[in-house]
Amino acid sequence: MSLVRRAEPEDAAEVLRLRQVMIDSMAHADRSTDWHAESLPVLRARLAEPEGEFAAFVVDHPERPGALAALVAGTLDYRIGRAANPLGTVGYVFSVATDPDARRRGFARACMDALLGWFRERGADRVQLTTSSAGAPLYASLGFRPKPDPLLELWL
Repeated sequence: MSLVRRAEPEDAAEVLRLRQVMIDSMAHADRSTDWHAESLPVLRARLAEPEGEFAAFVVDHPERPGALAALVAGTLDYRIGRAANPLGTVGYVFSVATDPDARRRGFARACMDALLGWFRERGADRVQLTTSSAGAPLYASLGFRPKPDPLLELWL
């Protein structure tokens, strides 16, 4: 039996906690948690949509009942099709976190494998993510390669 499972609405608070673990590990991150109260009901509703375009896969913490050890979350995006991807379906991984006391056990990899399978089942032809230097070896081992295209961003 797999340790990985699809996150459920009841996991929302723990999913937010692990997302904050990821955020806190980033340089120049806003470590505020004031946004959790507003985000929690939205996340809970999204986790209740099993056929939606958002998925989170988790591993329960083996030593702390009720806590999560690892989280991987992503979305499916639609882009106008092209020759290599007529359906225009692209996966995007935006949150990967492992509780500090549960690292180096393969939990994030197992969750990534589940999310990649979910993307494949839904017709994604590619998956994108951004990574820290600490996460890069995991993604490289899964076949991710750097893109030369620069990413531009505008905050509205």
